Amino acid sequence: MLRRREAVPFAFVAESDRFRSNVTPPPRERLTPSQVLGRTLIGLTVVAGLVGSLVFGMPSLQTGSTGAQQQQSEASDGR
Repeated sequence: MLRRREAVPFAFVAESDRFRSNVTPPPRERLTPSQVLGRTLIGLTVVAGLVGSLVFGMPSLQTGSTGAQQQQSEASDGR
């Protein structure tokens, strides 16, 4: 099987590694203090929600016989 070398059609692929653009991207805009405060408050709200859900959810996740002992029906009293 003969291999054909086609250097001309694919020459641009070899040159793409050396290509450097002379166009610089615009500088990033600085956040205003109100934007920083807003993002901080949103982050704190999300974290507080997660912590609150853990605090209120932990008692229901605990296994134990304390709840079963406290729940007695009036029929089992035998009065």
